[in-house]
Amino acid sequence: MGEWQRDEWVDLMLDDLETWAVVGLSGDRGRTAYDIAALLQRRGKRIVPIHPRFADDPGEVLGERGYPTLADVPFPIDVVDVFRRSEAAGDFADQAVSVGAKAVWFQLGVVDSGAYRRTTEAGTPMVMDTCPAIEWRRRDDPRIA
Repeated sequence: MGEWQRDEWVDLMLDDLETWAVVGLSGDRGRTAYDIAALLQRRGKRIVPIHPRFADDPGEVLGERGYPTLADVPFPIDVVDVFRRSEAAGDFADQAVSVGAKAVWFQLGVVDSGAYRRTTEAGTPMVMDTCPAIEWRRRDDPRIA
């Protein structure tokens, strides 16, 4: 495990934090964000879809109401899970800190060391360049790691 996947932070998010805002989640079943959001639900998490399309077309994904931005969510968010390209992801880490999220998760392949530094220096745990599916599988079968 590298610095970006600290075991204690992965454990905190997977075990203790319940409400996951999934940035980039739309109703497109062919996208990885949809599959991971469904997995989060199966693991007992509440998901909150975050996608700009909800500004013009309020709707639901996986039975949960979507919001256009993190700031529009009217209740506390525990984890902001970001499915965006690395060059666009840092802004969502900053927004997560500004709305008081308890943690930030950047998905596999999403890396922004500046966002990691800013987020962790603000006291918000952050995991980067991995996926909850990978981490749950690794925990269930440590031989995978």
